[in-house]
Amino acid sequence: MALVNEHFLKLPNNYLFADIAKKVNAFKVTHPKADIISLGIGDVTQPLCSAVIEAMHKAADEMGTASGFHGYGPEQGYDFLREAILKNDFLPRGIHLDIDEIFVNDGAKSDTGNIQELIRWDNSIGVTDPIYPVYIDSNVMIGRAGTVEDGKWSNVIYMPCNAENGFVPQIPDRRVDVIYLCYPNNPTGMVITREELRKWVNYALKNDTLIFYDAAYQAYIQDDNIPHSIYEIRGARRCAIEFHSYSKTAGFTGIRCGYTVVPKDLTAATLTGERIPLNPLWYRRQCTKFNGTSYISQRAAEAIYTPEGKVQIKDTINYYMQNAKEMLTTLRSLGFECYGGENAPYIWMRVPEGFQKEVGMTPTSSWRFFENLLYGANVVCTPGVGFGPAGEGYVRFTAFGSHEKTAEALNRIEKWSK
Repeated sequence: MALVNEHFLKLPNNYLFADIAKKVNAFKVTHPKADIISLGIGDVTQPLCSAVIEAMHKAADEMGTASGFHGYGPEQGYDFLREAILKNDFLPRGIHLDIDEIFVNDGAKSDTGNIQELIRWDNSIGVTDPIYPVYIDSNVMIGRAGTVEDGKWSNVIYMPCNAENGFVPQIPDRRVDVIYLCYPNNPTGMVITREELRKWVNYALKNDTLIFYDAAYQAYIQDDNIPHSIYEIRGARRCAIEFHSYSKTAGFTGIRCGYTVVPKDLTAATLTGERIPLNPLWYRRQCTKFNGTSYISQRAAEAIYTPEGKVQIKDTINYYMQNAKEMLTTLRSLGFECYGGENAPYIWMRVPEGFQKEVGMTPTSSWRFFENLLYGANVVCTPGVGFGPAGEGYVRFTAFGSHEKTAEALNRIEKWSK
């Protein structure tokens, strides 16, 4: 008799965004004529830039010839893309990596979920709260998170980030084996200063802690003083793995491509105290479980590093950040308390207590606010509680819509709020 992995049974019945889709679809059934605008799920809307399209067409043409056909590629990625990554994402920031430390993937979500396979099931983990759900759910699946108690997993150390502490997570007062950090942050849209990030690296080096650093939104940073990579901090090569994505940078949500950096200096211990490099372990894992990202996707990713591609990608990022600026300006003018949106495409908004009392809501009811906004303005947001206990009482808006849809959504929210 095959026995199920019972840790899967501990997970919530649905993934956060599946719950949102379910509620939106239920609304559509009862309101078939309603024109719904989604500012919830963080999918992009602008088309791929011309440099990427041209590269994909050329790669597809190559695949149609005997001499240009590509079958199974290297699991860690083609050298042409990894060299472009090193020369454009890291060298200009004074970061020197080896090509063998770059692992191309099919998007950061896969690797941020799979990376925990490198460590024992009984390692302790710490997360900033709120947090991207995949970090915790992937640990639940292996049995590392424990059980749910009052909305929190018993074996997870939560580090709340809210308006009261300026969204700066407090360094743990005890040793934690693994820490998840995401900056610019999803869902809050906030960033971390170089000084604060240095504190985390120092903590990790002192406590022999491993940092999983998600930099999926680094391309949206507007402030020159905000670090784009944890490797800008001295010593980070010895304590951190970093994840990057082209999904929001270049609109690759449907193309699938990103990369992970696993430095050769990074090690973890066995029970006997032997230090084991993680780079070859991740290489072995990828060779076993991953057949590599498609040749066409990697040629598309390479194109964003061309002179034309850089300009076009920057234009798209500026397009979304203009949406974020309009959202911040409008929502704040309506009296809403908002954060983020200046160095990231997310707006993190506190559900106002006055509104909650007016419609009979409790002070921490982000799902109720979601439903009221959906039914009252036909606009979709994301309930903050779906990102963790500290997300309760907040909702997330994304800036990935078109200018026209974003403006219309804000107009509806203005009318509805009054």
